[in-house]
Amino acid sequence: MLDDMATALPDQAFEPHGRALGGRLNWLRAGVLGANDGIVSVAGLVVGVAGATLERGPILTAGIAGLVAGAVSMALGEYVSVSSQRDTELAQLAQEKRELTEDPEAELAELAAIYRAKGLSAATAQTVAVELTAHDPLAAHLDAELNLDPDELTSPWQAAFASALSFTLGALLPLLAVLLPPPGLRVPVTVVAVLVALALTGLLSVRIGGGGARRAVLRVVIGGALGLAVTYGIGHLVGTAIG
Repeated sequence: MLDDMATALPDQAFEPHGRALGGRLNWLRAGVLGANDGIVSVAGLVVGVAGATLERGPILTAGIAGLVAGAVSMALGEYVSVSSQRDTELAQLAQEKRELTEDPEAELAELAAIYRAKGLSAATAQTVAVELTAHDPLAAHLDAELNLDPDELTSPWQAAFASALSFTLGALLPLLAVLLPPPGLRVPVTVVAVLVALALTGLLSVRIGGGGARRAVLRVVIGGALGLAVTYGIGHLVGTAIG
């Protein structure tokens, strides 16, 4: 019956989507974490400055400086990290190509052994290895040995842009929250907006990765509240001492 279904349905129905879905989830998780970093970093900065002065100019200057510096730092860090990962992937790809060229029989035996280790009988594993090798030997080995798709290598530029963008979007929230209200409400409005945003990003992060929502959200919100209290207190003390 399964054979009949495989014959009746197009090849696209059996395309593997696990790796692509996992990649999208990783990007989404990284975006949420980047936005969270932007919220916390710039919120701490502007609230700290607001503890010293409620004048719009210094707060705006500090907020924009923190946003730009943080976005650039995130982008550079992500670019370097993903570039290293991509270099490793390219080296693994080149090694597999070289091994397939130098000793294809040994590589075929290795592929069959991998499928035997996954639970297939020796005869079935050999058949699978032979058929996959006949179709695309490099893709077969990259998938079985390294879980790597040569058409979906990580992109350092894409990672850097996504990281900078998510940080910037997160950082805009506390910056706008501290600038738009009247002076007397700037700090309270910013604190409320930041804590709500942290709760939402914490909840979204949990939904993506799984786990207990209440504990994770409380951890993020309490940590953010403590950070804001500390930065505001330091800014207020420094501003009082200087003034």
